[in-house]
Amino acid sequence: MPVIECDVDVARDRLEEVGVTVEPGNTDHERWRATRDDATAVAYDDKVVIQGENPRKLEALLRDGGGRAHVYFDGACRGNPGPAAIGWLIVTGDGIVAEGNERIGRATNNQAEYAALITALEAAREYGYDEVHARGDSELIVKQVRGEYDTNNPELREKRVTALELLSSFDEWTLEHVPREVNNRADGLANEALDQG
Repeated sequence: MPVIECDVDVARDRLEEVGVTVEPGNTDHERWRATRDDATAVAYDDKVVIQGENPRKLEALLRDGGGRAHVYFDGACRGNPGPAAIGWLIVTGDGIVAEGNERIGRATNNQAEYAALITALEAAREYGYDEVHARGDSELIVKQVRGEYDTNNPELREKRVTALELLSSFDEWTLEHVPREVNNRADGLANEALDQG
């Protein structure tokens, strides 16, 4: 449940500018409430608390955009192909800004890795970062996206194009292969989603 410390009047104006309906709070302590995409933002005196299943887009609207983010991603599957899941997180100088995981159905490990990268980049773009440095422990995916390896599989070629389009939407980007121990949080999130299935 994200908590954003901010000027709640400015936050309200920001939401109304993009067409989000803001309503009065339900209690004496609540200043206002706003709902979007299965999430509700509740404003108190100096903070906004976001509740619900999909807080990402609402949170992105309330946080200040710009700046640099480090994105970690990982895909996992049991069997190849088999039940698959993804994990990702966005880290800045303030720590972990956002993270997520979900099951993605049946996929190969490479399909899961691409899905994790694409989801993480979409989240970073929604948060409005100018610069993104993506890191994952799949050398194959990193080298395919950077153009160092060919992509023979048509589905993976399509995912590679999507990843490159997302990366090019940032002013500056890098994509780096890191050892699994550096990527352990994203790996843990992906496996946690698989375990919950």
